[in-house]
Amino acid sequence: MNRQKTAIVLGGKTGLLGRPLARALAEAGWMVHTPGREDLDLFSDDALAAYVDACAPDMLFNTVAYTQVDKAEDEPEEARRVNTCLPKLLGRVLRSRPVRCMHVSTDFVFNGKGHTPYSVDDTPDPQSVYGRTKLDGEKALLEQMPERTVIARTAWLFGPGKKNFVHTILGLCRQRDSLNIVHDQTGSPTYTVDLADMCVALAGHETDGVYHLVNAGQASWCELAAEAAALAEVRCAIHAIPSAEYPQKARRPAYSVLDTLRYTQTTGLTPRPWTQALRDYIFKDLWTTDLLAHTEPRQ
Repeated sequence: MNRQKTAIVLGGKTGLLGRPLARALAEAGWMVHTPGREDLDLFSDDALAAYVDACAPDMLFNTVAYTQVDKAEDEPEEARRVNTCLPKLLGRVLRSRPVRCMHVSTDFVFNGKGHTPYSVDDTPDPQSVYGRTKLDGEKALLEQMPERTVIARTAWLFGPGKKNFVHTILGLCRQRDSLNIVHDQTGSPTYTVDLADMCVALAGHETDGVYHLVNAGQASWCELAAEAAALAEVRCAIHAIPSAEYPQKARRPAYSVLDTLRYTQTTGLTPRPWTQALRDYIFKDLWTTDLLAHTEPRQ
């Protein structure tokens, strides 16, 4: 009889990805620990080491990140503390223990100047504090335990239980006749429920290194907003505008679509299109439990 595997999911209590990941692991038969702030000081070597020793996990998943991209330009030290120092600390604690690690990273490690999907072998060149701190976190963890670390880069997350772009756009659509949405930034919209399943599938393989985990296909922010509005049947016109008309403090990649070939080669699985995933999010999550279920249509 196979021994039950054990996981620690940092961010598993409240995170946009952490919660569905903890659920997916449990459904796959793992014993899952999801420490909150009251349970564990993430930035203490001693506290983290004691928690890991008590749980004796096979794998630790880190979904904790400083993700306020524009605010990071004003708070670079706080962004670095969470995005770089925490992964470095994890590597320091885990390298002497028989624990594998999956660390979630981002498409913002790329400069966005290309026109074809980024592979795991493409050279990162982040253009923002957020992107640089996330890349430094990847490097810090891989330098300390390269044989037992998976870096899972993802992008443009939407999913149940927490605010995200799609949720925000549909809320605004209920209040306004039209919205102006950027059309010249293109990426990989990704459903957190699907991403969680990808992480679990990858955890079942003895592998390491960098992977890209996103739903298939690509879209601009405008295309994602328009598709969501159409599926939700809200009467709101979506107008395309250039990034120059919506200035933001941090520089975004103009093109950051991620290639998932290595994931498919390792697992034999192919991520489904983001359009299918978006339908599930709207019809299974928003209509039944969230925004659309509790808001009357605008007359």
